[in-house]
Amino acid sequence: MNTRALSFSLFVIISLFTGAASAQNKKFYIFLCFGQSNMEGNARIQPQDTVVDPRLQVLETVDCPNLKRTKGNWYTAVPPLARCNTGLTPADYFGRTLIATLPHDVTVGIVNVSVAGCKIELFQEGSYKSYAATAPAWMVNMINEYGGDPYGHLVEMAKLAQKHGVIKGILLHQGESNPNDTLWTQKVKSIYDMLIKDLHLKPRKVPLLAGELVNADQEGKCAAMNEIIDKLPDVIPNAYVINSNGCPAAPDKLHFTAEGYRMLGTRYGLKMLSLLGYKSQPATDPLPVQPTGSTGR
Repeated sequence: MNTRALSFSLFVIISLFTGAASAQNKKFYIFLCFGQSNMEGNARIQPQDTVVDPRLQVLETVDCPNLKRTKGNWYTAVPPLARCNTGLTPADYFGRTLIATLPHDVTVGIVNVSVAGCKIELFQEGSYKSYAATAPAWMVNMINEYGGDPYGHLVEMAKLAQKHGVIKGILLHQGESNPNDTLWTQKVKSIYDMLIKDLHLKPRKVPLLAGELVNADQEGKCAAMNEIIDKLPDVIPNAYVINSNGCPAAPDKLHFTAEGYRMLGTRYGLKMLSLLGYKSQPATDPLPVQPTGSTGR
C-alpha cells in the first residue's frame, strides 16, 4: 500500500470512528492558514518533524507527485503542509499542540494557502490581479499554482473542507512585505470579513490568530511591524496576536529556525486551545493542557 493510500485509509478509519466519512463531522476541526513565507514554511524539515499522529490531517491544495498527494484529498499532516517543496510552518506544531490535548475522537485538519514574499494585497479581492501583474516571476509561479487567485483558491479548498468538518479558526502570518503599513490591520479585516461571508461563518465562533514577525530580541529586520500587528484586535474583536518573543531566527532575520517555528506554532496552538475552553500553559510549553470543562465554542 502506497503512502497516499495508507494516509487516506487512516483518515477513513478515523472518520468512521468519529462520524460519517461522507458527511460533515462536527468533531473534525478545520483551520485555515494563509500568509507569506513564514506561514508557507521556510525552515528545513527535520526527522523529528515527520512523525505525525494521523489525527492531524492536511488538505492538499495543489497536486504534489513528489509527495504522492493529489489536490483536494486529505493526508496525514507530514510536512510540508503548504505546497510540494515548502518547509516547516507554525501550522505543523499548532496542529500537534491541539492533538496532544483535544479528546481522542477529535481530528484536526489544516488548509494552508500561502505565498512567499507577497504583500497582504495578494489576498484582497480588489487588488490581487494588479498585484500579481507586477509580481516577480518567481512569485508568479507560486501564484499560478493557486490558479492565479490565492484567496479564491483558499475559499475553494475551505468549502471542500467544510464538507468533512467544521472551520474553527483562521491562522495568519504575514507582514514582512508590508513594513510600516498603517493600513495593514484594515486590509486584514477586509480579508477576514470576506472569508466569514464567503464561507457562511459566524465571527464570534471563528477567531483569527495572527503571529508576530521575528522579534526585536532576535534582531528581526521587520520587528517594528509588530507594533502594527499588535493592533489587529482593535479592528477585529475576535483576533488574537501570537507573541514571537524568544523564537529563534534564521540568519536572514526574516524567518524562523525550525525550533522557532515549533515554538511559535505551539503558541498558536495554546491560544486556540484556550479559546476552545482549555486551560492555557506558558507559551513555549508543548505539553498537553487540561480541559477546564468546555470542549468547544
